[in-house]
Amino acid sequence: MEKILEVKDLHISFHTFSGEVQAIRGVNFDLHKGETLAIVGESGSGKSVTSKAIMHLLPESNSEIKQGQILFEGKDLAKLSDKAMQKIRGKDISMIFQDPMTSLNPTMKVGRQIIEPIMKHQKLSKGAAKKRAIEILDLVGIPNPEVRFEQYPHQFSGGMRQRVVIAIALACNPKVLIADEPTTALDVTIQAQILELMKALQKKIDTSIIFITHDLGVVANVADRVAVMYGGKIVEVGTVDEVFYNPQHPYTWGLISSMPTLDTEDEELYAIPGTPPDLLHPPKGDAFAPRNRYAMKIDLEKQPPMFKVSDTHYAATWLLHPEAPKVEPPEAVQKRKRQFLGLKEGN
Repeated sequence: MEKILEVKDLHISFHTFSGEVQAIRGVNFDLHKGETLAIVGESGSGKSVTSKAIMHLLPESNSEIKQGQILFEGKDLAKLSDKAMQKIRGKDISMIFQDPMTSLNPTMKVGRQIIEPIMKHQKLSKGAAKKRAIEILDLVGIPNPEVRFEQYPHQFSGGMRQRVVIAIALACNPKVLIADEPTTALDVTIQAQILELMKALQKKIDTSIIFITHDLGVVANVADRVAVMYGGKIVEVGTVDEVFYNPQHPYTWGLISSMPTLDTEDEELYAIPGTPPDLLHPPKGDAFAPRNRYAMKIDLEKQPPMFKVSDTHYAATWLLHPEAPKVEPPEAVQKRKRQFLGLKEGN
């Protein structure tokens, strides 16, 4: 499958009054043409920082890409000037942000906000751009698009505002769409509608999607592959089936165990003990070791490499070393695996 985006050995730091925060510590992943790659993990794991680095949206005042490459169509985006990136951002790579109310300009009609990237990147006349904008509003499921084109963001519901944000991101038919927790600010019913919309749109416009979320339930419905992030690193990557039905990293076990299900009682809900690492002082070994009940001595001393599970499945845990003791996933993971399989067979 053709690669459209490659992130290689990416290291990003933030310079603060307290010192250097090593937010991203050697991230590697590929995005293939036409696929949806989900990046999951707790808050602070580095998901959004990685996506903003791709878009050149990190603050210049205190952030630094210390090493690594972000390759898109032969160009290293990490080395491009902001002026050069302006020709790519919004045209070839677009982003949907978490909160539609802060993504939209409250003083501008939504039609004008959709027209701007079309006129900038596709060099269309105002009339042609308006026609295209109305078509996109209709495409994302906004009724009466001609009327809605002339309205302001406050005249839309939360779900409809997020559809407008998606319309802006899709205005120029981008090759890569980055969705940074696009359903977090919405209620569950609207979340489902937006997820279905994104799946349908991907087929129509043939774009590749990076879907950032902390919700593994969302991942199961939208992604082809999953990359699990923790402490500024990717600790497991594989197809959706591999990560859900055969997870290898103890952190992935924790994420799956903490997913509520329809028959979960309040007292049964699992929480990963401890807190994420302090990246002002990154740990010497595996960042998850202090929270990992299966941690061995080597976990505290040396970072594990990515061990190969299959051609598409890799995990960074010493438990996969040939000399490591055999450890079975917790019962909660086994239980959810049975539930996932049951749901899959039911579909």
